[in-house]
Amino acid sequence: MANHSQLGFQDASSPIMEELVEFHDHALMVALAICSLVLYLLTLMLMEKLSSNTVDAQEVELIWTILPAIVLVLLALPSLQILYMMDEIDEPDLTLKAIGHQWYWTYEYTDFKDLSFDSYMTPTTDLPQGHFRLLEVDHRIVVPMESPIRMIITADDVLHSWAVPTLGVKTDAIPGRLNQTSFITTRPGVFYGQCSEICGANHSYMPIVVESTPLKHFEAWSSLLSS
Repeated sequence: MANHSQLGFQDASSPIMEELVEFHDHALMVALAICSLVLYLLTLMLMEKLSSNTVDAQEVELIWTILPAIVLVLLALPSLQILYMMDEIDEPDLTLKAIGHQWYWTYEYTDFKDLSFDSYMTPTTDLPQGHFRLLEVDHRIVVPMESPIRMIITADDVLHSWAVPTLGVKTDAIPGRLNQTSFITTRPGVFYGQCSEICGANHSYMPIVVESTPLKHFEAWSSLLSS
C-alpha cells in the first residue's frame, strides 16, 4: 500500500513486479549516465575553446553514432524479456474471471461449481476503523499464495481496466472480448488497485482488493462460500 510522501514504487508482491522495478532502476541509471555525460560536454564546450579539428573529428562522430545504438540495445533486451514474461501463462492453479460493470466488479471462480460474487466499494459511512477510504470493498478476491493465478477480464457495458500496481497487473476490460493476464503472489497480504480506465462518472469508485493467503486458508474460505 502506498503511503504519503512516497517517492518510489510500492513493495513488489509478484515476480513480474520485481522485474519491472529492477528494469525501472536499470533504465534510470542509463538515463542518469546520459544526462551526466551531456551536462559534462555542455559545460566543457562553454568553458573551453574547442578547435574545429576536435568538433569535426570522425572518431567523435563514430562514437556518438555507435554509443546510442548500444544504449538502445541495453534497454530493449530486458524490456522484451519482461514483455514475454508478462504474456506467458503456463498451467495456472486457479482461474478467475473479472467482469467490469458501471461501477463495480463481478468475480467468478471458474474452477468451482458455484462461486461468484459482486464487489462494491465500501461506503465511507460503513467503513470499519483502520480501513482505507475509497479503496476497501465489501467482498475481496481471495487467492492462494505462491500459486499461478490466471485472470480472464472483460466488461459488460463500457471500457474498464483491472489494475493492481503491487502485482504488476493492468489489463483492459473490453465488452465482447476476453483479455487474460496472470500473476503469482509471493507473500501474504492485502493488495489494493482501482479501475484505470475513465469509464464514467463513478470511475474512481471501482476499487480492487486482492487478499493473498496460505493455501489451507483459501480452501477453508472457498468451501465456506460455495457451501
